[in-house]
Amino acid sequence: MFDAGKVIIGLVIFLVLITFPVWYNATIGNASYVPDPQIITTAPACVAPTAYMKASHMDLLNQWRDDVVRRGNREYVAADGTVYNKSLTKTCMDCHSNKAEFCDRCHDYVAVGQPDCWDCHIAPEGGAR
Repeated sequence: MFDAGKVIIGLVIFLVLITFPVWYNATIGNASYVPDPQIITTAPACVAPTAYMKASHMDLLNQWRDDVVRRGNREYVAADGTVYNKSLTKTCMDCHSNKAEFCDRCHDYVAVGQPDCWDCHIAPEGGAR
């Protein structure tokens, strides 16, 4: 009445299909690709440590935006005491001047799509601001 063989075959096919991405990646695929953004700069350091910037740069930029627009506070004091101007185009884009080679590589990798930075700011063309 219940065709147990067909049910078991159906479950096996279902499990194979649902776990295929894991098995493919473990045996054939290459998920170890990580983008390598190109930084061409003469600046001695970033406004924050690299690990923080990779994980939380948007938090920092949103905080800067709120401070500048709502409070008129345009200075950022880094952990090492260096004072920076809170500006995407004047501070960040000095080091990260090639949007395609820096911003887009990582944002495409994590499928962020179109960040809202460029709603207000003009994206740099090519390798210069």
